[in-house]
Amino acid sequence: MTVLLVSHHACLGHSNGSDHPECPDRLRAVLAALEAEEFAHLLREEAPRASLEQLCRVHPEGYVRGILDIRPPEGEWVSLDGDTGMAAGSAEAVLRAAGAGVAAVDAVCRGEVRHAFCAVRPPGHHAEPRRPMGFCLFANAAVAARHAQAAHGVARVAILDFDVHHGNGSQAVVERDPSILFASTHQSPCYPGTGGENERGVGNVFNVPLPPGATGEAFRAAWAERLLPAVEDFAPGLIVISAGFDAHARDPLAQLRLRESDFEWITAEICRLAERACGGRVVSTLEGGYDLDALATSAASHVRALMHA
Repeated sequence: MTVLLVSHHACLGHSNGSDHPECPDRLRAVLAALEAEEFAHLLREEAPRASLEQLCRVHPEGYVRGILDIRPPEGEWVSLDGDTGMAAGSAEAVLRAAGAGVAAVDAVCRGEVRHAFCAVRPPGHHAEPRRPMGFCLFANAAVAARHAQAAHGVARVAILDFDVHHGNGSQAVVERDPSILFASTHQSPCYPGTGGENERGVGNVFNVPLPPGATGEAFRAAWAERLLPAVEDFAPGLIVISAGFDAHARDPLAQLRLRESDFEWITAEICRLAERACGGRVVSTLEGGYDLDALATSAASHVRALMHA
């Protein structure tokens, strides 16, 4: 079936500073992989800018305006913390990255497509309501989830995160909101140090930490035996995926040992669950992945699974 690919060239204009792993080449690698002939039938759309209203469903207005007002001169950048910065093009990039999820939700909820993938940067799942961190400025997945509820009347949304780092920002946004489920596998110990199994929110948060060196076998067991059953019991009207590919064995920032086949498997399993729960409605947005070759092949496997589910 047709899958919607949402992206925008402005996402290449964001920079965290020189020699930073979250760099424009990440997005170039993903988009180049999706130019292969097998992806010729993707429906492609430019990401709109997220509106202030859409962003403020997740972040306080003062925080949103403060981020968007940071516009350093061309060729310079501003450090927000030890990992996260902004350059001249960053404000536009973050608006498009969050806006991609909004556009994808619109297309899926209107029945134009069942599945959508947002190839964007910067990532979002570490951004807390009032704080940027971990390369992230706005919580893209949470913005998409809240838009589905506000604009399309979706009662329950599930955010599923398989990035190697725990999505502390997404969890912080939704942990007191029983209408949104958050489920995550991630390496522990690892940045940002959150994501313990005891972190349950209001019964809507499900974390399965994996030890360094864990392979696809442990990853698949965590999802098949613990997380996907919880999602099915929740009966979401939409699933949002935080699709990080830094759990790949070749990624330099962590030590899980996943392969492309594992990302293809979890994507197919999520889509099968979505068919049963919510008419197949799945929106995915790019998070981490810092080995360019592994990122490109993993993202291609993910989109391939979205296409063939």
